[in-house]
Amino acid sequence: MTVRALMLQGTGSDVGKSLLTAGLARALTARGRRVRPFKPQNMSNNAAVAERTGLGGDPGRMGEIGRAQALQARACGVAPHVDMNPVLLKPQSDMGSQIVVQGTVFGQAKARDYYALKPTLLPKVLESFERMKSEADFVLVEGAGSPSEVNLRAGDIANMGFAEAADVPVVLVADIERGGVIASLVGAHALLTETERARISGYIVNKFRGDVSLFDGALEIIADRTGMRSFGVVPWFDGARRLPQEDSVALVRRRDAAQSGDARPIRVAVPRLPRVANFDDLDPLMAERDVAVRFVERGEALPGDADLIILPGSKTTIPDLAEFKKQGWDIDLTAHIRRGGWVVGLCAGYQMLGRTLADPHGIEGPPESTAGLGWLNIDTVIGGEKTLTKAHGIDCATGAAIQGYEMHMGETTGAGLAAPMLEISGRPDGAVAVSGPGAGRVMGCYLHGLFAADGFRAAFLERLKAGRAPGAHYDATLDATLDALAEHLERYLDIDGLVAAAR
Repeated sequence: MTVRALMLQGTGSDVGKSLLTAGLARALTARGRRVRPFKPQNMSNNAAVAERTGLGGDPGRMGEIGRAQALQARACGVAPHVDMNPVLLKPQSDMGSQIVVQGTVFGQAKARDYYALKPTLLPKVLESFERMKSEADFVLVEGAGSPSEVNLRAGDIANMGFAEAADVPVVLVADIERGGVIASLVGAHALLTETERARISGYIVNKFRGDVSLFDGALEIIADRTGMRSFGVVPWFDGARRLPQEDSVALVRRRDAAQSGDARPIRVAVPRLPRVANFDDLDPLMAERDVAVRFVERGEALPGDADLIILPGSKTTIPDLAEFKKQGWDIDLTAHIRRGGWVVGLCAGYQMLGRTLADPHGIEGPPESTAGLGWLNIDTVIGGEKTLTKAHGIDCATGAAIQGYEMHMGETTGAGLAAPMLEISGRPDGAVAVSGPGAGRVMGCYLHGLFAADGFRAAFLERLKAGRAPGAHYDATLDATLDALAEHLERYLDIDGLVAAAR
């Protein structure tokens, strides 16, 4: 069987590579091809649980990959697998990250140390790539950042370093929305070596707004300066906002789209923690027509008109809790609860709502212990083996079915666990306040993806506002949006040309 592969590399970060890869995956799958996504190296705290089959050890054990690759797997109609993203970097500070290799925590490293480590990870990356090829007849590879960052080229495993090692042709992706698209394409081409330039099959211009014919002159200039062919100019796809985002920079755009003055009746406020993680937990709420989700930046107060405050996940729980208190958000939270507002803590947010937090081994930062926010009668010690599992069960308050995944480190104990929020696979999970001003309205759990369950989300929002209209069907919306994205790319890209360019 002939297996074709093609790699999309960007002229910069956030040019839309992940979205284009997902759309092409859905389009090629619809054409009858067996497609798999692959990203050699990713950096994100928005992760997803994925299968580890074929890697030995416990056959039921799960791993983690970047959220974008999980979405791309969905576009292909297959379950996420750790081989789709063999190296995942999860930032813990401005200088260093946790390193996940083939789904399992490998260690921690500062940026400078990681650059020395990268070449040793290439064999694992190529091993995962070969396994993906064995399952497919077409592999869509996504780069990271830009190949024109030639100061970082030594030991590269994310862009041209991988493409040359795996002998995969490359298509450059440029974002016209940010301006300078001609310079970004011509400049990227000029900075590459002769062998790297020979590997480029052409380029795609993404996120165009307006009359595409106005770009005809630019196509001629790019061809004259580089010799590269265009595979198409893709107009802005508005449905992108309905798909899970991987980069926290997306929170800024979402904030701009949902300010506190929104007229929708249910208002949700989310403090934007410095190392916020798995913020796609909020996407299903944002899909509801009568729910306005506002991300609150540092320097702002938690809004007094919020019906619900959600404390999201975090990669560094204790440092982010310290920042939460520094901002005075703990005082705002107390006022919100005393006004009758609701609070939900998800994973790290759940841990923050407890009495104490301890990280004795310095897993997420310096070893330390601290007081929590004190709204749930629980205590958490961060440590031990990371919990990575798919989960399903019921919401204890309404009996509604829930499903999602757990991804956390640490053990939570305390009397508050006697009043769980959820029942997962027959065991209790989370806690609900049973006394004080927050009784019945302050709660938390370890389950990510909680709000994606249509029945639970509808029942929970009904408790906030009785008599609301029927809500969205989240999974169906995701698939319909992926179908629309595929149709969009079929209309504006030369997909036959991209298939021919692959090898």
